[in-house]
Amino acid sequence: MMSNSKVTTAQIDAAELSFDDFKLIVLNDYKIAVESRQASILGRREVLTGKAKFGIFGDGKEVAQIAMAKAFQKGDWRSGYYRDQTFAFATGISTIKEFFAQLYANTDVAAEPASAGRQMNCHFATRSLNEDGSWKNLTDVKNCSSDIAPTGAQMARLVGLAYASKLFRQNPELSYLKTFSVEGNEVAFGTIGNASTSEGVFFEAINAAGVLQVPMAISVWDDGYGISVPAKYQTTKEDISEILKGFQREEGTNGYEIYKVKGWDYPGLCEIYQKAIDVCRTEHVPVLIHVTDVTQPLGHSTSGSHERYKNADRLNWEKEYDCIAQMRQWMIDSAIATEETIFAIEEEAKKFVRETQKEAWNEFLSVIKQEQSDVINMINAFANDKPHLAKIAAQLASAPDALRKEVISAARKAIRQSIAQPSAERDQLVGWYQKQIGLNEDRYNSKLFTGGKESPFLVEAVDPAYSDNSKMIDGRELLNACFDANFERDQRLVAFGEDLGNIGDVNQGFAGMQAKYGELRVTDTGIREMTIIGQGIGLAMRGLRPIAEIQYLDYLLFALNILSDDLASLSYRTKGGQKAPLIVRTRGHRLEGVWHSGSPMGVILGALRGLHICVPRNMTQAAGMYNTLFRGDEPALVIECLNGYRLKERLPENVGTYAIPLGKAEILRTGRDLTIVSYGSTLRLIEEAAEELMTLGIDVEIIDPQTILPFDTEQLCVQSLQKTNKLLVIDEDVPGGGSAYILQQILEEQKGYYYLDAKPRTLTAKAHRPPYGSDGDYFSKPSVDDIIEIVYQMMNEVNPGRYPGIY
Repeated sequence: MMSNSKVTTAQIDAAELSFDDFKLIVLNDYKIAVESRQASILGRREVLTGKAKFGIFGDGKEVAQIAMAKAFQKGDWRSGYYRDQTFAFATGISTIKEFFAQLYANTDVAAEPASAGRQMNCHFATRSLNEDGSWKNLTDVKNCSSDIAPTGAQMARLVGLAYASKLFRQNPELSYLKTFSVEGNEVAFGTIGNASTSEGVFFEAINAAGVLQVPMAISVWDDGYGISVPAKYQTTKEDISEILKGFQREEGTNGYEIYKVKGWDYPGLCEIYQKAIDVCRTEHVPVLIHVTDVTQPLGHSTSGSHERYKNADRLNWEKEYDCIAQMRQWMIDSAIATEETIFAIEEEAKKFVRETQKEAWNEFLSVIKQEQSDVINMINAFANDKPHLAKIAAQLASAPDALRKEVISAARKAIRQSIAQPSAERDQLVGWYQKQIGLNEDRYNSKLFTGGKESPFLVEAVDPAYSDNSKMIDGRELLNACFDANFERDQRLVAFGEDLGNIGDVNQGFAGMQAKYGELRVTDTGIREMTIIGQGIGLAMRGLRPIAEIQYLDYLLFALNILSDDLASLSYRTKGGQKAPLIVRTRGHRLEGVWHSGSPMGVILGALRGLHICVPRNMTQAAGMYNTLFRGDEPALVIECLNGYRLKERLPENVGTYAIPLGKAEILRTGRDLTIVSYGSTLRLIEEAAEELMTLGIDVEIIDPQTILPFDTEQLCVQSLQKTNKLLVIDEDVPGGGSAYILQQILEEQKGYYYLDAKPRTLTAKAHRPPYGSDGDYFSKPSVDDIIEIVYQMMNEVNPGRYPGIY
C-alpha cells in the first residue's frame, strides 16, 4: 500500500450486505482505528524526542469517529476540533502521511494541504479553492472547514455551514449554484469535547441552530474531564445531554433530536449515527449525539500525563473500556475475526504507520538538508583562514536534523561577520540568502488575503455619477438604494442581524428590503453576536455573499474572538486554501454614552489583520466601498458613521455600481501649513475647524485614508508632508490606539519622518469611554475647539513670532 493512500470507511446496510461483506467492512474499520491509534502513539513519541514541537491527538475516540464518518457524504461539511484525526482518516479528508507532515510543520502544501505547516497537528482542512482563488466543485468532495484551537469557537462557524443548506434548499433563486449544493442536502457535522460545552459560544450556537432549524449534527466527545478538571466542575448534572433536554423537539414544536451512545459500542454507534444523520439530512432538524464513556489513553496532550489527576480505578476502567479493546473483543465474540486475524491487522498497522512516519520525516527534511549543504559549502568557500567563519560552517554541519531557521541563521551570521572581507564567494552566499527571503516569505508569511482573480483590488474604480436632477436625500436612503441595487443584481447576497429584517435596521439602511426580497435573504436574528459572525463565515465558505450586521461598533467586542481567531486568519492558516468573503457591517464613532460611542480602533487593528477595515466618512463613500467589496472575495469590516444617517447627500445615478477602491486615500482640502490625517465622523469637525484656522492665518491640508487596512497605498500622506512638514493625526480612539498605527504607517512605512520640521502630534479621545450627554462628548472626544487649538499650538512652536500663544 502506498504510504499516502486513503483507506476510508464504508456504510453498513444490513438489508443488502452478506455476512462476508459485513466482515470486510468491520475489519477495515478496525484497521483504520488501529492505524489511527498507532499514529497517536508514534506522534506523541516524535514530540517527546524533539522532532516536533507539540502534539495533540484523537486517541480514545477512534470507533465513534469511524461511525460518524460512515454518515458523512460528499458535499457535507465538518467544523470540528483537534481530536478528530480518525474521522479525517476514515473520510479521506486526511491521510496518515499528511498527519505527520503537519506534525513536522512541512511548508509544502502538496505534502500538508490543510495548512502548509502553519497549524499544529490534528487541525484539518480541505482545499476549497483553486490556485487562482476560484472555487472548486464543493459538492464533489467531503469538505472540512479549517480547524482552530480555541475551544468551542468552531461552533459559531458551524451554524453558518448548516444554515447555508437551508438557504440552498428553500431559496430557488440559488439553484444555479450547482457546485456549492445539491438542493441543500448537505449536513454540517460539528464536534466538541464535553468540557468545551461550558463555553458561551456553544450555548449560543445550540440556541441559534434550534431557532433556525438547520441540518447541524453535533457530536460531543465526553471523557468526563477538561484536561484535569472533572465534569462535576464543568457541567450542571455532569451531563450535557441531560441539561439540553429542553431542546428536544416535540410534536408541533421546533427543536433537536438528542441521542446518547457509548463511545466503545461499535454497532450501537453505527446505528445511532445512521439514524441521526438521516433525520438531520432529510428533515433539516439539528441533532446532538452525546458520545459518553470516551477514554483518552495518552492523556490530554504531550504537555503532561493524565496519571497526575486520574486515580487508579479510573485508569483501570479506561484500559478496560478503551474503544479499540472493546471493538476487538466484540469482533471475537461475534465470530467476525479470530485472534490471529486481529493480531495480523495490528502488526501490519504498526509497520505501516512507522514506515509512513519515516517517509514524512525524510520528505520534510530533504529540502532543508539541501539548503544546509549549500550554505555549508558557500561559507567554507570564503572561510579560508578565518576560524570564526569556519566555526559557523562546522556548527551547522554538526546538526544532523537542522531546521530551516538554523540554516538561515548560520548564513546571516556568516554574512555579518564577513562584512570587511568582500569576495565573489561571499556575494554568492548573499545572493542565495536574498533569494531565500522571497521563498520564506511565501512559506511563512503569505496569503493573509486570498489575492485571487476576484480580489477587491482588481475591481475597477468607478466615480459616482451625478446630474442636474440628482436628489439630496438622507444618508440612510442612499445606503438603502445601494443595497437594493446589489440585492437585485446578485442572488447570493443575504443580510442578517439584530433588528435588520422587519424594521430594516435601527438606522433604516435596510428599510423595505425584507418585504421586497423575503425573510431568507434579509433576516432578523437574536442577540447573539458570536453566532451572527459565525453564521456569516459559514455561509461565505459555501459560496454565498453574506452581510453580518453588528448593531454598534461597541458590540463587535462580543464577537471579537470569532472574528480574530477564525475569520481574520482563515486565508492565512490555510495558505489560501479557503476563503470567507464575509462583510461585517456596523456603525460607530460619535454618539453619546459609554456603550454606544466607542471607537476601539486599536483593538480592531490588533485583532483583525486579515480583514479590510473600511472607515467611510459618509454614506456615499460607504456605498462605494460596499459596491467594491460585493464584487471582490475578501472579508471586510465596514464602520458607518453613526451620526451620518440623516445628513443630506446627493444620490449618485450609478448608486449600485460606482466603486471606491480600497486603500485609496483622498485629499479633502489642500493646504500648505500642516497635514491633518483622520477618518470617519471626526472629519466633519476638522473641516469646520479649518475655516476658523484660515482666519488665524493657518492653511491645513486634510487627508481621509478611507480604509485603515489597507492604509493609503498611494502614499498621499507622505506627499503632503513633503509640502507641509508638519503632521497631526486625529482619532476618536484612546491615546495610542488607532492614532499610533496611523503614525507608524506614515512615519515608518512611508518614511514621513524625513520631511518633518516639528514633532508629530496626535489628538485623540480621553483614555476612558465617553460619558453620556453632549457635554460628555465635548469633554472626552476631539472637539472643533481642540482641533483649532492643537493646530495653532503646533504652529506656535515652529513660529512663535507669527503665532503667539493663545493662553
